[in-house]
Amino acid sequence: MLHWYNRCYKRPRLLSLSHRVRGRRRGLALVLTAATTIGLLTACAVGPDYVRPKAEAPGTYKEIGNWKQAEPQDHVIRGAWWEIFNNPELNTLEEQINISNQNVAAAEAQFRQALALVQVARAGYFPTVTAGASATRALRSENAGVGNPGTSGTTINDYLAPLTASWAIDVWGRVRRLVEAGTASAQASAATLESVRLLTQAQVALDYFQLRTLDAQKKLLDDTTIAYQTSLKLTQNRYASGIASRADVLQAETLLKSTQAQAIDIGVQRAQLEHAIALLLGKPASLFSIPVVPLGALPPAVPVGVPSELLERRPDIAAAERNMAAANAQIGVAKAAFYPTVTLNGSAGFESSDLSNWLTWPSRFWSLGAGISEAVFEGGLRRAQTAAARAAYDATVASYRQTVLAAFQQVEDNLAALRILEGEAQVQDGAVQAARQSVTVALNQYKAGTVNYLTVIVVQAQSLNNEITALAIQGRRMTAAVNLIQALGGGWSASELAEKR
Repeated sequence: MLHWYNRCYKRPRLLSLSHRVRGRRRGLALVLTAATTIGLLTACAVGPDYVRPKAEAPGTYKEIGNWKQAEPQDHVIRGAWWEIFNNPELNTLEEQINISNQNVAAAEAQFRQALALVQVARAGYFPTVTAGASATRALRSENAGVGNPGTSGTTINDYLAPLTASWAIDVWGRVRRLVEAGTASAQASAATLESVRLLTQAQVALDYFQLRTLDAQKKLLDDTTIAYQTSLKLTQNRYASGIASRADVLQAETLLKSTQAQAIDIGVQRAQLEHAIALLLGKPASLFSIPVVPLGALPPAVPVGVPSELLERRPDIAAAERNMAAANAQIGVAKAAFYPTVTLNGSAGFESSDLSNWLTWPSRFWSLGAGISEAVFEGGLRRAQTAAARAAYDATVASYRQTVLAAFQQVEDNLAALRILEGEAQVQDGAVQAARQSVTVALNQYKAGTVNYLTVIVVQAQSLNNEITALAIQGRRMTAAVNLIQALGGGWSASELAEKR
């Protein structure tokens, strides 16, 4: 009897349980095999692989002429480029930009945002897993138990603790292209940050040297005022002696007052430049000041290098190039929409109508599944999105090439400015020396009574104008040197960007 019982009941039951376990294992193995196979398919990514378009680079700069390179022969500027001017005060100002300039701070925050968006894109590689718990108590309608009248009008408890997972497999490389686009955009943001930083640094240097030029002009006008006061005293003495006329005294006073007015007017421009530098340094204008020191420096020899290096030295060019890479990846994202979406889903947890046995083993449940979906009609949406992505890429290519052309123009402009202004400065220095001698001769002739005071006034005004012009040329040369360094990319290099893959 016991033998019959074991044969008819126990063994079949054990065999049935074994078959169910094996069946579940087979199902799980099939799902895992499918996931592995689909995972292997993710090695492909639709859309064009990025290749940087060519941009024409001349073999040499046309305007380099006899421009003297820096010694020793270093073909690029490195690091703190402003140190080439050997001005400690300028060095101090430049070092404050990274600390306080708000435009740099905003660009740095945008760069951090771009890095975070890369992580957002990379999250698409992984499944989404959610967990939760819920408890409900519900009364079933008495009219809802047509098929199962035993449950009509009863109150039901449901305690649920599920863990669910969903994974959209990146079969066609959509996520990979999104990560590629995000990475390129982050690199473009990093280059934009350096562009903002370089622009701010250059503007501080430009304002600083313009301010120092005004200081030099103010000193010139103050010195000239002293000389004109001496001339006025001489004319007043000659008038008192009956040698000079009242008109001579009035002309001397006019020249003196107009020069003093020019000296006072410089204060307006200087104050505005000082305030501009304070803004660039992120400081209140009312709490910032720069002591008066006349400009006495000449532009340094700037290492220019060869034109082909400019593509790697300008952060704005690097940003434009990385924007091209991002736009190219977006084409792949748009093309991936033409292919079906493959999703794996799974859930497991505990469910019970009785709180006391909610988290017990018999209350467990689980499910695994896979799905595939494809849009069969969307009114040409995907084709339009792909066309838009290709057009956006073409726009970035044109923008990149335009940026390169503008960069070469800026270098050529400032090379020409430095070369021409150097020759102009030499000629102007000769004019200054001749004007100074003319003043001395005219004053001696006036004292001797051979010329009237109008002659003295004319040569004094000419001398002052030539002195001011010489200082203006010196300031323009310093400005051109700063602009040239900025056009060359400062001390930056594209190698400072993160890896492109």
